[in-house]
Amino acid sequence: MKQVAVIILNWNGAKLLRHYLPTVLAGTDATIADVIVADNGSTDESLQVLREEFPEVQVLSFDQNYGFAEGYNLAIEQTMYPYTVLLNSDVRTPQGWLNPLLDYMEENPDVGAVMPKLLHDCDDKEMYDYAGAAGGFIDCHGYPYCRGRIFEYVEEDKGQYDDGPKSVFWATGACLMVRSRLYQDVGGLDKEFFAHMEEIDLCWRIRLAGNELMMLPSSSVYHLNGGSLPQGNPRKTYLNFRNNLLLLHKNLPVGEGKRLLLVRRLMDALAFGMAVAKFHFGDAWAIIRAHRDFRRMRSRYTSQPSVNLLKALPEERVNIIVAHYLRGVKRFTQLKLK
Repeated sequence: MKQVAVIILNWNGAKLLRHYLPTVLAGTDATIADVIVADNGSTDESLQVLREEFPEVQVLSFDQNYGFAEGYNLAIEQTMYPYTVLLNSDVRTPQGWLNPLLDYMEENPDVGAVMPKLLHDCDDKEMYDYAGAAGGFIDCHGYPYCRGRIFEYVEEDKGQYDDGPKSVFWATGACLMVRSRLYQDVGGLDKEFFAHMEEIDLCWRIRLAGNELMMLPSSSVYHLNGGSLPQGNPRKTYLNFRNNLLLLHKNLPVGEGKRLLLVRRLMDALAFGMAVAKFHFGDAWAIIRAHRDFRRMRSRYTSQPSVNLLKALPEERVNIIVAHYLRGVKRFTQLKLK
């Protein structure tokens, strides 16, 4: 068995497979990795495309769409290589992208997962990608942000975050390399999330288990952000709001979690008001449904940790709302970290 399974989860993505899969096959060192497509019950021509145009690719075919989270759980359970890369179907990989990730994992057994630098796949400037940029953090109120991306503001990559391997709180699910056994030991991706923020939840649990997460600028990949579900889609709004509440509820100590969730309810009420003011009624309704379903789902999580990891790193003590909207901070380098 080779050391790495590069698993691409596909659902009705025949067009994306035709465009991006050739780059993954060309850029991936076949002596260390197998490229595998896990098909999530596609009803388009995906399976035919794989069979006729990419016969060298291993295919796992599922009977229905299990979502991003459970789809990967099933795929990893069926493969179990020492290392797994969760790779979005809309990611372009340059030559040699995988080798630095594997080398670092082999040399650092305390590291549970790594990510490359995530750039946006466009013909313009070298821009960081919204979905993970140069590594992710969570602020003191549970809002995710990245080196290279704060809310909707995305930076141009000018090498400002190429200062060697960087410890991060969460790594992007667009391209995430993890130890397969560790992935299973911490419970894998939470299928209740279905999609969005499930990788942040996984990374939180990997950290709670005593492992580091790193971003390696020596490797870069290019992501077509929103290739499956674009920004501004009410479904995406719903999943992001609901899953962010679940993320905080399940990964914070009970008392601290309750206090933080109270603050978040107030902030989400403001977000609802802003959506209504902008006539984004689909997003407003999505926020209401997210809170309703969070109240219904939270009872499924009854075992919270005793430690608050949001106090572990200076990046977690930032109030990103105040920094961005009141102080005008747009770049990670402008944050006053203590």
